[in-house]
This record gives sequence, C-alpha cells and structure tokens, in this order.
Amino acid sequence: MHRQIAGSLTGRITKWIVLVAWLIVVGVSSTFAAKLADVQNNEASSWLPSSAESTRALAKLEPFQDPNAIPTIVVYERDSGLTQDDLAAAQEDAVELAKLDGVEGDVLGPFPSEDGVVAQTMVTFNLGSDGWNLLPDKADEIREIVDIDGVNTYVTGAGGQAADAAEAFGGIDSTLLFATLGVVILILLFTYRSPVLWILPIICAGVALTTSQAVVYFLAKYADLTVNGQSYAILTILVIGAGTDYALLLVARYREELRRHEDRHEAMAFALHRAAPAVLASAATVVVGMLCLVLAEMNSTAGLGPVAAIGIAVTFCVQVTLLPALLVIVGRWIFWPKRPAFGSPEPTESGIWAKVAAWIKPKPRQVWVGTTVVLLIACLGLFRLDTAGLSTEDSYTKEFQSITGQKVLVDHDLVDQSNTIQVVANEAQAAEVRDALMDVEGMEDPSEPISKGGVAFMQAVLDTDISSPASFDTVERARDAVHAVDGADALVGGGSAFYLDTKVASSRDNKVIIPVILAAVFLILMMLLRAVLAPLLLIATVILSFGAALGISALLFEYVFGFAGSDPSFPLFAFVFLVALGIDYNIFLMTRVREETLHRGTREGSIVALTSTGGVITSAGLVLAATFLVLGTIPVVFLAELGVAVALGVMLDTMVVRSVLVTALNLDLGGKIWWPSSLDRSSLEPPRSDEDALVESR
Repeated sequence: MHRQIAGSLTGRITKWIVLVAWLIVVGVSSTFAAKLADVQNNEASSWLPSSAESTRALAKLEPFQDPNAIPTIVVYERDSGLTQDDLAAAQEDAVELAKLDGVEGDVLGPFPSEDGVVAQTMVTFNLGSDGWNLLPDKADEIREIVDIDGVNTYVTGAGGQAADAAEAFGGIDSTLLFATLGVVILILLFTYRSPVLWILPIICAGVALTTSQAVVYFLAKYADLTVNGQSYAILTILVIGAGTDYALLLVARYREELRRHEDRHEAMAFALHRAAPAVLASAATVVVGMLCLVLAEMNSTAGLGPVAAIGIAVTFCVQVTLLPALLVIVGRWIFWPKRPAFGSPEPTESGIWAKVAAWIKPKPRQVWVGTTVVLLIACLGLFRLDTAGLSTEDSYTKEFQSITGQKVLVDHDLVDQSNTIQVVANEAQAAEVRDALMDVEGMEDPSEPISKGGVAFMQAVLDTDISSPASFDTVERARDAVHAVDGADALVGGGSAFYLDTKVASSRDNKVIIPVILAAVFLILMMLLRAVLAPLLLIATVILSFGAALGISALLFEYVFGFAGSDPSFPLFAFVFLVALGIDYNIFLMTRVREETLHRGTREGSIVALTSTGGVITSAGLVLAATFLVLGTIPVVFLAELGVAVALGVMLDTMVVRSVLVTALNLDLGGKIWWPSSLDRSSLEPPRSDEDALVESR
C-alpha cells in the first residue's frame, strides 16, 4: 500500500504534476515570504507573557507615557577634557536634534561630568508603533549632527541599544541565507562528488524556505504569532539544514535502489517506501518537540515553536514530493561521474563504517561502557555553565557604539537617565509607596507621584546597566518594598524589570518544557519502533550526548571564546534542537536496523544498518552542524553559543553516539532491545522482502 502511494508520486505522468504544483506554490509564496521581515517584533516587551509584573505595569503606565516613546542618549567625550567650544557645539547640537522628525518633548542637556571629560544629552523619539524598526536611521541622523572635531560621540541609551540590536540582525535575511547555502553546497559537493547532483537538494531547500516563510508571514500578520530576529534566523538554518538531511537520506536510498532496479521510477518507489517512514518520524519528532515550546511563558520562545514546526513540516512535504519527482525527471545522469548502474555492487559494504562495525562486533559491551564513561566525563563541564544572564555589553560578540557609550558614562560617574524603574500604585497609597522606595539601594530618589484616574506613577533612575545582575537585585528590592505597602497594588516595571522577568520566565520554561519534550519524543519512538526498551535506550543516549555537548561547550565559552556567561533560555533552546535533531540520526539508524532485523536478526541487521547508513548520516550531521555554526556570523552571543552547542552535539550524535554507542548496545543486547514486541524471536519465520512480494504478485 505504502509502496503504491510512493510510486504514484513519481510516476511517468504524476512527476510532472508534482513539479508544476510546487512551481505554482513557490511562485505565490515568494511575494509574501519577502514581507516576513516587515512583521518581526523585536521589542523586549513583546517577548514576555501578560502575567509578568513588568507587562502588567506597562498596561497601567499607558495614561502616563506613550509606550512608543524611546529615550536616547548622546555621549560626548574628549580625553583631555571637553572645552567650552565643545560644550557650545553640543548645545547647538541639542537645538538641531530637536528639529528631527519624531522628537517628543524637550531635548535635555548637555550635562557635563564632574571631571569635565564627558557630557550627555537626552532626546526622546516617538516614531509610532513601528518606531523600533526606524531607530537605525534615526541613529545615523544623530551621528551626522553631533560630529565634533576631536570629540568622540556615541549614541546610547534605550534608543542607541535598540538601533545597535537592529544592526546586529541587519541583513540577516540575505547574509545568513547565502552563508548557509554556501556551506551546504560545499559539503554536498564533497559528499556526492558530483558537480550537478547538489543542485536538486538546494532547489528543494529554497522552495521549502520560501513556502514556510510565506506561511509564517500570514500567521504573524493575522494570528498574532510572535516572530523576531532570533526565530527568523533559526527558521532559515533549520529548514536548510534539516531539508538537506532529508535529501541526503532519500538520495542515498534511491542510489541504493537504482543498483537493484533497472527502471528508475520503480527504484524511486522502493526508495520512498523505505526511506519516507524514517524521514516522517524524524520530521514528526522535530515538529512535536518544537510545538512543545508553545507551553512556554516567554512569548518569544512560544512563538519559535510554531515557526520552526511549520518550517519542518513544509520541508518534509517538499523533500518527499518535489525532490523525488526531480530525481526521476532528470534520470541517472544526475549522479555523474559515478552513476549507479543497474546490478553494480554497493560500495558501503566495504567502506569505513564497515570497518567500524567490525571493530565493535567482538567487544560491544566494552565499547558502549567505555563510550558512556567518556561522555559522562565530558558532562562535568556543565558545572562551568553560567546561565545567570548577560549584561548589555556582554550580549554581543563585538562592541557596538551604544555599549562603548554606556561604559563611558559609568567610568565618569554619569548615570544613564534612560534606565529607570517605573512604579504604578493606587493613588491613595502613593506617598507610602514613594517612602518605601526611598530606602531602596541602587537607585536615585524616586520622582514625585503623578496621578491620573486613581493611579499614581513615579520612577527612579538606576545607576547600573539595564540587564546586569545588580539592576535585577535593585528591581527585586524595589518590588519587595512596594509590595509590602497594604492596599497599594503597586507594580514595578521598566527596562531592567523586563529583563528580570525574562530570566524568571526562562527558568520556569526550562523546568516545564524539557520533561514534556522527552515524553513526546519517547512516545513517537515507541510507535515507530513498536518497542519500549529501544526508545528508552535512545532517549538515554541523546540525553547523555546533550550533557556532553553542553559540558564541552561551557568550557569553550569560558576559556576559548571568553564569553561572560549564557542567556537563561540557552539550555532550553540547546536541548530542544539537540534532542529533536539528535534523535533524528538514531531514527535513521534504528528504522534501518528494524527493517534488516526482519530478514537477518538484530545483531547482523545492526551491522548492515551501520555500514549502509553510516556515510549518509555522517554527511547529514556535517550539514546540520555547519549550518548551525553559521549562526556565529550574527554578532549576538546567544546565537553564537547556540550554534556552537548544537553543532558540537550533532557531531557527537553522528560520530560517537549513533555509530558507536547505539550500535554497541544493539550488538550486546541483540533481540532484547525490541522488548516487549515479538521481533527477532527465533520461532518466527522471517517475513518476505518487498522484492519477493513484488515478484510473486507479478
């Protein structure tokens, strides 16, 4: 039945129907895919759940301040000290800054430091709901105005940081795409050793990416799906990486079947029949794993789930329909110069993975025990993983102007006036709330309360970085103080409060979502392998691989890259991708083991599965690892760390866990791995092969 369906997709006529259908889909999708960048939401407030205190405070702040108001700081610095002419020029700059479109209220400053080396001016922009996306242009306009000979000038504060964040993700749609495609093409050229075969997987990956971006655009536009630069980048990486993996598996099986079947349409029917279940299980595992993210409190994390799931689902559909159609349309010549001729020997039977299998076979228990010990030792690096969060200056892999400006203000005892805690409370208790705030360390005295509609508002400037642990401590002290005022219903918000609530929500998500993903993956493996013990072993090996990858990564982050720490959400993101993607390679291997077990038994089937899938799975791992490493081209520490950790974990999965550890366990346990099913019991007669059934039907 499945073989008939597979054959119907790549028949002599239907292959053309499939091709035309996808051409229509990608033609329509391309227009909307190009608009995806326009619906991104990179505001910090949009990442948090409505239950967070800072989010609730923001809702009550609307009568007092426009949420679209963005305070921006201009910093002037002369090492020998600012002259009177410098300060006069800065005063003239303030007049010119006030004339810029979108400026709200008065431009304040310049205010010089006590040592006379630095001065700061504050300008507030209100550019509407899309203002955050317009800030890079405004920052450029400011730089043109404040250019004073011999004076270093920096644009910082909330506006400067937002502009630099936009620059960090600037060109992500083109730079990341071309870098990823370039890496994948090089690996495919090396893997296939063909100057033309790589074109088909790349075409299909492009179709999948365009189509998935169009679907995500509609959900972001009309269904309030949160899409930001982070999820945009991961979608690109995931679709191209996973799509190429699926293509490698299918092409390898198709080439295998071309040696057994003279008719390429028949060969593809068998290849799809045998490879598609593994690809489907792999895709379903990733989709389910990603959809588990909707349970997250962080809107940004919850939004990534559907984005990634859509990407994988579309990629699966493309690779099991369009790619097979293209392969049978072009014929065997696409494999040139090594065309798989009918009746030619299968080269994997004597390759490097056959030698690895021969090395494991005599001593499987010693191999898996030794491998486990080595991986456990690597897990010790987890004790060096610091997920307390990153300050603004530690969040990027290069120093942006806003970070330099912030350092200059701190070094010269000037407080960034744009970093405040904002407190709302019932009007009747406003005086008590302000008195409670007076005793809080780490901030200036709060402003006098302003009341509207029974609600009072006050704010106080923090003298620490917006995302530093010191600011978080101040926010917590302020919350403890105002919450103790009876009947005040006081809420503390502001930039540092947003970052603190992000940290708390991320910590909660780690504890809730990781067990859910493990349970979901285990159920999928049970249904796929129709066993309990084998899925348990596979889950255990992937967790071990995850721990080892994070342990080694933590050491690299600290001692090689010099990162100050990790984002609180880093473990969850790394876990999701390593488990969902790492289990793929075990699925590719174990579905082949199960297929071969029907004819040869578990132990011999494991040897055949390793030798026949070793090359393609290793190539798939290289592709996925390389694509995630491309995230390092974006100057954001979180993405760089995620790319390194996932790449390292994928290589551990393909080179060590799947090839050595899982194979050794299979050889040691034999048919027991299929418990409690009846597979591989000597009393059962092996079922007929697909070829036998086909011959008999004829």
